[in-house]
Amino acid sequence: MATIQNGPSPPVERSRLSTHFDVPNSRHLERWASLWAAGDFLPWDRGAPNPAFVDLLDQKEDRIGDCFVTEYSGGKRRKKALVPGCGRGYDVLLLASHGYDAYGLEVNDEAVKKCLEEQKINGDKYPAKDTTAGVGKSTFLKGDFFASEWSHGMAFDLIYDYTLIDLMQFFCALNPAMRPAWAQKMSQLLERHPSGFLVCVEFPTYKDPSIGGPPFGLTPDTYVAHLSQPGQEIPYDEAGHVKPGGFEQPAANGLERLDHWRPERTHEIGKGTDWMSVWKHR
Repeated sequence: MATIQNGPSPPVERSRLSTHFDVPNSRHLERWASLWAAGDFLPWDRGAPNPAFVDLLDQKEDRIGDCFVTEYSGGKRRKKALVPGCGRGYDVLLLASHGYDAYGLEVNDEAVKKCLEEQKINGDKYPAKDTTAGVGKSTFLKGDFFASEWSHGMAFDLIYDYTLIDLMQFFCALNPAMRPAWAQKMSQLLERHPSGFLVCVEFPTYKDPSIGGPPFGLTPDTYVAHLSQPGQEIPYDEAGHVKPGGFEQPAANGLERLDHWRPERTHEIGKGTDWMSVWKHR
């Protein structure tokens, strides 16, 4: 099992990450791939799912429902869940244990290999949470989140955004210039039926957005602005904060926030500052 890092990464690690990603956006996937290939510097890996997400799945079915969806024909099927940038796949295995057919997306073959190793070695640590529902499938895919080839036209009933475990949550790992495309892709991938939900762990809200990253500092308003207006350029002030106004009403393809709360449990680095949010198509 991966070595668990229990506290915030030392400043030298944050500096090393910033230097590693100080290249044009077009080379960021290459940079992620090189970290996975080397395997000796993965500071985002906490060795387990975020406790905030564990608690949501264990206790909060009123927020996201169960693992089944009723089709228009009247039949039932397992919900499909997506974890983009799934790290070693802990969240994928967790979702499958709750009955979802879960898909983890990573950037290269080496990262997918790590997921399959984790599944083989520790998959039995994720038994069915409900013996009636059983365990869903766990599938690991290689691809660029922003491309279309990997999804083969699939849409997902649940998407979880905290994917590169703690230090490198997917949204906060992205250069801010890529946020409009992130929101647009989330809108495209999320099922439009009433039980299609995007779940975000909002991190790092404690970090000054002007400092840079990864991880890049975020506020809850950043999520509201981009997810309500997918694909649109959102104005920021000089301090890196979203300028107020203009995104209160979701666009036609926008998502609306259904719930927003501070989780009782989360990884150590986000205690007292992490937020969780649940979104759906308007």
